[in-house]
Amino acid sequence: MELANWPVAILAGGLATRLRPATDKMPKGLLSVAGEPFLAHQLRLLHSEGFRNLVICAGHLGETVQAKIGDGKTFGLHIDYSFDGPTLLGTGGALKHALPRLGEKFLVIYGDSYMPVDYAAIVQAFVESGKPALMTVFQNEGRWDTSNLWFDRGEIHRYDKKFRITEMRHVDYGIAVLSRSVFDSFRDDAVFDLADVYSRLVSEKQMAAYEVKQRFYEIGSPGGLAELDSLLRNKKVTVPK
Repeated sequence: MELANWPVAILAGGLATRLRPATDKMPKGLLSVAGEPFLAHQLRLLHSEGFRNLVICAGHLGETVQAKIGDGKTFGLHIDYSFDGPTLLGTGGALKHALPRLGEKFLVIYGDSYMPVDYAAIVQAFVESGKPALMTVFQNEGRWDTSNLWFDRGEIHRYDKKFRITEMRHVDYGIAVLSRSVFDSFRDDAVFDLADVYSRLVSEKQMAAYEVKQRFYEIGSPGGLAELDSLLRNKKVTVPK
């Protein structure tokens, strides 16, 4: 699967309250991990997987990200930016706002997650599904984050980040492939969460799923930041094929 023509949106607009005071004046994506801004590691991973066009959805201190990362040429990428503006739009609203830069089909990843998996296999699964959206899922069992979906026999039966049931053993891994059309029912500049979009797609059986076996790493908490810093310094994270 050729990925150079598949845009990737990076959701990097959150306030990162769990990492304060470090994020009072620095956005989460620029926090140092193994001697570099976290985003640098993310960008190199995406480049190694074959991606070339990215859109960073920026909110809190977004101009700082643009000033540091620039247009992406030093990473062999083309990076565009979509800014929320004076009001943070939420993860869903930020994506809706960025659609003119993303086209008809694109990937979405969280700006605080490092996910060393086979991205080509994920995109291929989306194409073969014939559905307008695909979510990657991981059998988390509540270990690295709260399990938030019921996945069984290749299908997501329920997705809910607020109300859990005992069948929820998997978690939204952090990579999705979406069609522009899934945002049609949301008005421009509305404030909403991407989870709202996912819940609707799951309930309408329009969300395909791809189960990954490799755990994710995150810098959204001090513990996660320290763990990934150590692993990358010691080169203990690899991308399975």
